[in-house]
Amino acid sequence: MLALFSGMRGVSHAQADPLENNLWYNEEKTAKIRIFKSDDGKFYGKIIWLKVPEIDGKPKLDPHNPDKSRRNDPLLGMLVLKNFKKSGENGYESGTIYDPQNGKTYSCKMTLKNDKLSVRGYVGFSLIGRTTVWTKVE
Repeated sequence: MLALFSGMRGVSHAQADPLENNLWYNEEKTAKIRIFKSDDGKFYGKIIWLKVPEIDGKPKLDPHNPDKSRRNDPLLGMLVLKNFKKSGENGYESGTIYDPQNGKTYSCKMTLKNDKLSVRGYVGFSLIGRTTVWTKVE
């Protein structure tokens, strides 16, 4: 019995994904996004800091949202990355990214390399799109 328990000490716990629970600056460094893994096993990202969080003393809102009932939602706390699945060692795909600057949601895939996250938003095929590079907040 003792041998059984001593052998269990060598069992390691699953490590968190390198993307998970980190803060990321967007390319312009005007926002920090926390990426986390949900209970559904997918990855999501929420704006947790804005360089300019207020306009005229009021929280920045989402005036371009296509859902008119959401245009008074604050940007701070907004979920902008949704439903990403791990793909290979450093890839994340099948998700969406919401761009509050234009109110559009794009298909998205991400690739992690060291402390850089390439975020590619696209419509239809990933060949037709735009990539931005986010950096890990230290």
